[in-house]
Amino acid sequence: MSEQWIPSGTHQTSHGLPELARAGTEAQTLPELAGLLRQLRRREARQQGETLLTYRQLAAKTGWSRGIIGEYFAGNILPPPERFDALIRLLGATPAEQGVLATARDRVEERRRSPNRDRPTTGRAAARARAGGPGATFHRFPTPRQLPPALPGFVGRAAQLAQLDDECARAGGSEDDGVASVTVMTLSGTAGVGKTTLAVNFAHRVADRFPDGQLYVDLRGFDATGTVVTAVEAVRGFLEALEVPPERIPTHLPAQVGLYRSLLAGRRMLVLLDNARDADQIRPLLVGSPTCLVLVTSRNRLAGLIAAEGARPIGVDLLSAAEAWQLLARRLGTDRLAAEPQAVDEIIERCARLPLALAVLAARAAEKPTFPLATLAAELRAAPRPLDSFDGGDTGTDVQAVFSWSYRSLTPAAARLFRLFGCHPGPDIGFAAAASLAGLPRAQVPRLLAELAHAHLVTEHAPGRFGAHDLLRAYAAEQVERLEPEGARRAAIRRGLDHYLHTAHAAALLLQPGRDPVTLTAAAPGVLPEEIADLNQALAWFSVEYPVLLAAVAHARRVGFDCHAWQLAWTLVDFLQRRGRWPDLAVAQRNALAGAQRAGDRQGQANAHRDLARVLSRLGRVNEAARNYRQALVIFAELADHTGQARTHRAFGAMLDGLGRHAESLEQSERALALYRAAGHVAGEASARNAVGWAYAQLGRYEPALGHCREALALLRTTGDRHGEANTWDSLGFIHARLADHRAAIRCFQRALGLYRRVSDRYDEADTLSRLGESRRAVGDVAGAARTWRRALVILDDLGHPDAERVRELLAGEPAGDAGHTGGG
Repeated sequence: MSEQWIPSGTHQTSHGLPELARAGTEAQTLPELAGLLRQLRRREARQQGETLLTYRQLAAKTGWSRGIIGEYFAGNILPPPERFDALIRLLGATPAEQGVLATARDRVEERRRSPNRDRPTTGRAAARARAGGPGATFHRFPTPRQLPPALPGFVGRAAQLAQLDDECARAGGSEDDGVASVTVMTLSGTAGVGKTTLAVNFAHRVADRFPDGQLYVDLRGFDATGTVVTAVEAVRGFLEALEVPPERIPTHLPAQVGLYRSLLAGRRMLVLLDNARDADQIRPLLVGSPTCLVLVTSRNRLAGLIAAEGARPIGVDLLSAAEAWQLLARRLGTDRLAAEPQAVDEIIERCARLPLALAVLAARAAEKPTFPLATLAAELRAAPRPLDSFDGGDTGTDVQAVFSWSYRSLTPAAARLFRLFGCHPGPDIGFAAAASLAGLPRAQVPRLLAELAHAHLVTEHAPGRFGAHDLLRAYAAEQVERLEPEGARRAAIRRGLDHYLHTAHAAALLLQPGRDPVTLTAAAPGVLPEEIADLNQALAWFSVEYPVLLAAVAHARRVGFDCHAWQLAWTLVDFLQRRGRWPDLAVAQRNALAGAQRAGDRQGQANAHRDLARVLSRLGRVNEAARNYRQALVIFAELADHTGQARTHRAFGAMLDGLGRHAESLEQSERALALYRAAGHVAGEASARNAVGWAYAQLGRYEPALGHCREALALLRTTGDRHGEANTWDSLGFIHARLADHRAAIRCFQRALGLYRRVSDRYDEADTLSRLGESRRAVGDVAGAARTWRRALVILDDLGHPDAERVRELLAGEPAGDAGHTGGG
């Protein structure tokens, strides 16, 4: 048994126990009680043969801050009952001693609570009392447990949970530790993304780290009623949860906040402020103590809270496809999902991976366990208004209603811009295009987009690029249909399409200077096309905007802007061919052809037939390609468009060359050359001469081949057509290789590669690399050949092109015939 503790002025009874009654009677004040704690600490040190337990050691054992422990021993703060009991046990008090000390602590608290005795007159306790601090009012501190229930089906969010855990680990220190403790974290994201679910789940996970309790309030910042919880209401609710008598709650907000913060000072509590509207609503609810953690959820970014109060922001985005699958599996069972994986994938896609939408659909599926999920997917697919499928039966689970609460918080100008996104093809938009869409000066748009991003109605996923998931886009479309007259909607659609068409047309001519421009109608008022100054800017612009342009082609056809459809598709041809995106280009050209046919636009039909044929030949659909080439030639002849005919003959010849029909290819190329020369089209003549030279080389007639290619190169130097130069250097390299002059071939191929890279033509770069490797092998540079082929293989595999198999054969050392080069077509 441990040594019995006898406070000063006590003596043992005949039974060997201390006279604790007298000690308890003497401990009438907080300083006297603190003196007993200090004696107990010293006795524990003697018994263990060690020095006094330091505040740091006690903090490590209890999880409390060193500062608050020092206050307990100094007699400035009365420990709460749970802490007092834990502390005296840690200091070695026997069960009998624990009872006496607990009684003494309660007596001190009672005397402090009594109005005629609660008058600390000395030391820091008196100062705290005058300031309304923790030492001013002593009542048995309750342990509120206000967290809502955690959702049983919670899935995913591993990255956010890890970040929350890291930040939470910082809380609970003290300023004395030399560590800046994080006390405020914000979870922000769009409506229905699961911010509250994540916050509540996390709060339950870490509740044991905050033994003094958890406070929760729904601030109703975005709510069907539109009634926001005021700071006065929220603080008073917290004070009531802390069992402060009504008569002791101050009247004015500053005094209420001071009392609230005083009660939480030094305690380990978690405060969850859910569904906040803005930083001003939150600030009075923040806690001053670093031992507490405040977790805030909001649809807004709360940038002011991050800047002024040092809150740590954590973004909550849409679920990944795998997380969305897990959510459905938790609610519907893995067996049901595994039986219909394609239907599940479609449901996830049509729900935009938004947790609320997935939950609503899962509830519908759970109500009808015998119904196939494919039926539900079909209902989503057929719904004329996508959001009608996502009504869970009340305002909290109606996706459209939930979106509306964010929309109603916008300024009129931002709300109009958001609505007009319903007239935009997607998937994202930049500042300049948004200005044209809305018909606004460009300088006004960044502020409006920032407001939408702040409200999480759009997401800035890359600098200056703003997008929204499909359900938000559907909501924007419904709002623009409901609130904007048809004329205003059509005008906005045209402004958006005009912006992309005029900018893309200028960029396309920089990519291929020898190309004949299309005659465009003037841009609508309010449209400010982007200025593209050179080839590099054109490539950079297309690299960012081509997904939007592809969507714009389909959008233009769908809403009846047929001329825009084929002209936009025309602008994409060279860029998408150089990137090897032939399936995308095929879809665009089919839309272009359909639009031109519906509009009766013969020029558009001819261009679409030819450009569709080019991409079909790349995809191996040569018979369909040939039919389209012939149809294009017929229409161009009707229109007496000789350069259109020439360009079609040139492309037709390139396809025939790839099929090994070299004599027919030569015939088509010579027709193109004659038409270009008759029209005085220098760039076209250069391209056709290169094609003629290539065809001669394939037929083994190397002298005329060299002559035509050299003439082509001379013409190209006057046009600035770098892509045409690259094609011609490649042809010259091929001819020199056939003449067994491989060192000359290597020099030509290297010139071609440099130009292909400048114009970002990945497929032709890979094609030339494969030939360069063969020439390097022919001069004995086996290692160099292998390196070159591996570079070609990386590109072709990335493009998903069948030529990759031929390069694999070259790397394996197996024989292979000539590559299907198209003469730079």
